[in-house]
Order: sequence, then C-alpha cells, then structure tokens
Amino acid sequence: MTELELKYGCNPNQKPARIFIKEGELPVTVLNGKPGYINFLDALNSWQLVKELKQATGLPAAASFKHVSPAGAALGLPLDDTLKKMYFCEGLELSPLACAYARARGADRMSSFGDWIALSDVCDESTAKVIQHEVTDGIIAPGYTDEALAILKAKRKGGYNIVQIDPDYQPEPIERKQVYGVVFEQGRNELKIDESMLENLVTDNKTLTDEQKRDLMLCLITLKYTQSNSVCYAQGGQVIGVGAGQQSRIHCTRLAGNKADIWQLRHHPKVLALPFREDIARPNRDNAIDVYISDEYEDVIGDDMWAETFTEQPAPLTAEEKKAWLAQVKGVVLGSDAFFPFGDNIERARRSGVEAIVQPGGSIRDQQVIDTCNKYGIAMAFCGIRLFHH
Repeated sequence: MTELELKYGCNPNQKPARIFIKEGELPVTVLNGKPGYINFLDALNSWQLVKELKQATGLPAAASFKHVSPAGAALGLPLDDTLKKMYFCEGLELSPLACAYARARGADRMSSFGDWIALSDVCDESTAKVIQHEVTDGIIAPGYTDEALAILKAKRKGGYNIVQIDPDYQPEPIERKQVYGVVFEQGRNELKIDESMLENLVTDNKTLTDEQKRDLMLCLITLKYTQSNSVCYAQGGQVIGVGAGQQSRIHCTRLAGNKADIWQLRHHPKVLALPFREDIARPNRDNAIDVYISDEYEDVIGDDMWAETFTEQPAPLTAEEKKAWLAQVKGVVLGSDAFFPFGDNIERARRSGVEAIVQPGGSIRDQQVIDTCNKYGIAMAFCGIRLFHH
C-alpha cells in the first residue's frame, strides 16, 4: 500500500487528507479504527522516540503523546507499591513493557488524557490490560499478541485506532514538508544520542551516576521529538515533566518544573489516602488530585463540594506541607534542547530536586550558568549540539 486516506486533516474543514509514500510501500498497517492526520503525526514521532530509547538503553520503552509532543516517556523498570497506586496498576501482573507505559502515562496524567501510545516492543497482554481502562486515541507498535489485540480492539466500541509499524523501515535521508505552497527540505535528524554526549562536564561536580546518565539520555531523546523550545525533567527511568513549545526558555523550565513538582506531590501520603467514591472515574480522579494539589483545592474539598468526589471531607494539603515535601526531593535530572541563556533556569530547576543537567552550551553567559550550578553542587554536561524539533 502506497497511500492511506484519512478522515480529514488537522481540522474537519481540511479535506482531502491522506498519507502517502512516493517509492515503496507505507511502513504502517492499520489493524483497527481509522486514524486521523494528527494521530499519524503523533504515531510516527512517538515511534521514533521509543525506538531510539530501546536502542540507547536496551530496555523496553513507551511514550504517551499529545499534539505531536510527549506528555510522558519511560523505560520498562519495575514499579514500587506507591507508583502502582499512583498509576492504577495495583493487583496487575506487569511485564517490563507494561511498566514502561504505566510510567509514561503516569508522568502527567492530565495531559495524557486521550493520548497516542507508542511501544518499542510487541504489545503483550499485560500492557494491553494497563491500556484497557485508560482514555486513549490509539497505539503504534511493531506487533501485537493475539490476546493484546483482542483487548485493544474492544476499546471505544470497537473503533480504537491500532497501527502496526515495520520496525526495520528506514526513511529517506532527506525529508520535506510544504508550508503555504513552499517546500522545505532538510537532512533527517539522524543524531545518535549516547553516553558520549555526557562527557564534557563543565562544572566543579564532574560525577554522574549510572542512573543519572540513563535519565539524562532519556531527556535528550525525549527532547529530540518535543516541539521546541523544550525542557525535560526525569527521574527513575521516566520523564516527570515536559515543557514544550514555549517561546522563552525560563517558561519551559518553569512549566516542566511545575509538572515535575505535581508528580512528586502525588507521592504524598495525604494524596495517596484521598477517600474517593467508588463511582468516580479515573479522569475525574486525576482532575481532582490536580486541583487538590493546587492553590484552588477548595474547588474539590470545600464544604459544598467534597461530597461530589469523596466519601469524607479531606483535609487540605497545606502550602507548608507541600514545601516540606518538595524540599526533600533528590535525584532529578534535566535536559534542555538549546542553551540556557541565564542562571535563573538553574535556580528554578534546583527547587525541583535537579542534581544533574545536560544542555548544548554556547551562550555568551555560559559561565554565569556554570557558576549557578557550582553554587548548588549540580553537575552539568555540555552536549554541544542543539535538538530543536518542529
């Protein structure tokens, strides 16, 4: 098959719409549903991300995409009991691939609502069971077991989008796109990201643990497929906050840092013990947790509101409790797709527990940024190459 007709383009008024290939055959097969234009943009970008993560780490990888940027990406590392509760995986037998998707979806559950899923490996029954109860638009993977396919085909009243991709497909080295009738052409970004990009440590602290190296590579590969400007926080083999498509670098750092802080606060005993009514669906729980953690907590636990969501009125998570909880966070890493022009980015990052950073370097104020890292004992590597994605 050389082309595939789509329902419509980015918007319903943009017709006709299709994907096609000029030579050879399309590397994708639709096994179920009818994916749209944005679905395939998400599918093809997310597939590249998880494929590269698997190649770089040797671990199964998963991504949760929304509007052509990852809301989460992760490796197939085991979940502890707290993460199982946070990610609605209690009582499930989890394969490494299932752990990867649970982590990717769990990075920013509010943003991942209605996501596109990418898996580096054949989707197994365990992973399909994690996906089964989530609100999601579709999935791309190199294959599916019969059991997994049966579970996924039952989603969305039988209309769930399931795409299989040829894992051996190699695109042309030159890529093109058209904007306003003008054709843009460039070489594909074939940059290989590995530990050699972390060798140029420019700070006084020149020590990176194996876990930090793994997570910094996770950041860089995620940034390669995130709409720039972008900044990524990671911990424990998973992304915990992405700031995508912002015009200002500090706004990227703040946005991603705020998301990372929310992820950390979801570990708080008060959040884990929220007494939800049994009839409250997962998306409503996610929204309630997000509001509970925020300054607008009265909107869900106020005297006239709490009974809509909870079996008893929860006590608020106070500003002092949140500050104390976040103050003990350690082991977070951060990646940036271009240089930090000011030290304020480091000041913001360290408040979210960042202890290691990778960025291209090249600013006229590099020394100011290095000095700010040295002030807090943060290790920072200059990878020397930008990772803009558009």
